[in-house]
Amino acid sequence: MLIRLTKIFPSRATSPLICAGTLHVFALVLIAFAGCARFDPKPLSPSASLARLEARSLTNAAIHTFLQQQLHRELEGWPAITWDFELLTLAALYYHPDLAVARAQWAATRGAELTAAQRPNPTLTVTPGYDSTTLTPSPWIPLGFIDVPIETAGKRRHRRAQAAGLSEAARLQLATAAWQVRSHLRTALIEYDTDSRKVTLLQQQLSLQERIVQSFEQQVTAGAIAPSQLLPARITLIKLRLDLADAQRSRADARGRLAEAMGVPTPVLDEIKFSLESLSPQDAISELTAAQVRRAALESRPDILGALADYAAAQAALQLEIAKQYPDVRLQPGYQYDQGDNKWSLGIVVDLPVFHQNQGPIAEARAKREEAAAKFLALQARVLSEIDRAAEILHVAEQTAASLRALAQAQAQRRDSVSAQFQAGALEQMDLLSAQAEYAAAELVQLDGQLKLQQALGAMEDAVQRPFEIPAAVFEATPLSP
Repeated sequence: MLIRLTKIFPSRATSPLICAGTLHVFALVLIAFAGCARFDPKPLSPSASLARLEARSLTNAAIHTFLQQQLHRELEGWPAITWDFELLTLAALYYHPDLAVARAQWAATRGAELTAAQRPNPTLTVTPGYDSTTLTPSPWIPLGFIDVPIETAGKRRHRRAQAAGLSEAARLQLATAAWQVRSHLRTALIEYDTDSRKVTLLQQQLSLQERIVQSFEQQVTAGAIAPSQLLPARITLIKLRLDLADAQRSRADARGRLAEAMGVPTPVLDEIKFSLESLSPQDAISELTAAQVRRAALESRPDILGALADYAAAQAALQLEIAKQYPDVRLQPGYQYDQGDNKWSLGIVVDLPVFHQNQGPIAEARAKREEAAAKFLALQARVLSEIDRAAEILHVAEQTAASLRALAQAQAQRRDSVSAQFQAGALEQMDLLSAQAEYAAAELVQLDGQLKLQQALGAMEDAVQRPFEIPAAVFEATPLSP
């Protein structure tokens, strides 16, 4: 609805009452403009933002205070030397830029809620006139109207419901972003730890293979074996050197991805050591595969709840378009000072639904509601498939890891047996080196099995999005970090 306020222009014969009314109108206009917002420029400086990013640390007072607030306990021995997964997750939630983006998007939808709740302002129309043929009592004929809009059929209520649904969907998207930060951190941390252990094992295996090659060379020099028997050992040595170089490259890449997952510069990782004991899968597998956890995931994952909020917004949008079938009413009280006569009028303006009854927007809104419903069902079906697939992969990975552990234990027993026989003089050093090399190879295979088990566990956690309680600080209106 539109409101038009009439402003009277005084003339020589204007009454004191008219002048007073004019002053009141001016006063109201001044008061309205006094409450207007002011533009607050916030320029972006690439150099300043780069300096803030490079200044991020895991040992400063700000992150210390944040960690203690979220853990509800004092952190002894700060700066912490060893960081477990819980501390690393909180640090990632503190620094990661994706959360700042999701938080800003949520703030925009909350601003849209304020817009939806606003009532339409009245409008003022002033039409001054001048009668050049008659100067008495005054040639001026000022005319003014106030247009007062009156919304009907609960349009404002439906607008607010639509905006509230979109705002809730954005808030849940922030929760989803927090989970993704945790998930990416977990993946990067496991891969970095695995690559680091792989480099260590390959270095040990390379050292053993060098000793084996050296022993073969001594036997070739002594004429005990043919030179052709040395070739396979040298090929194995070259392959191990290539594998080590590849593992070192992979570790460097994983280190960079870990820093990215935490939202900090890569050199910051040199300040801390990692403890992965909290990532042990033994206690978590049975909980994640429980039926009630799977059902809860299908009903309460943030993205599923967000899809429900989108559907609620689409439904409110349909209600709004249906309400627009009913025209709004505009009241137009007016005043005219005409040759000494005070003339008052009251106009009523109503749109006539002659050519259409808003059928087009209603059809669009109804189709969008069906689209939102279809997206929700598709998401729920996809989540169900993810859970089933992740559960099967986790089961297979658990069995494979158990088999590889048994193989490594068998190789360890064989190595110990060969070592005992070597000490007793029953076997030669080459036999001992071969047994040790076989055990190192079994350890590498076992490490690969453990990595796949951890990845399968991470996929299961991503499917059910448990266990994780999002800290309240994630939903703060202001960014957590510079």
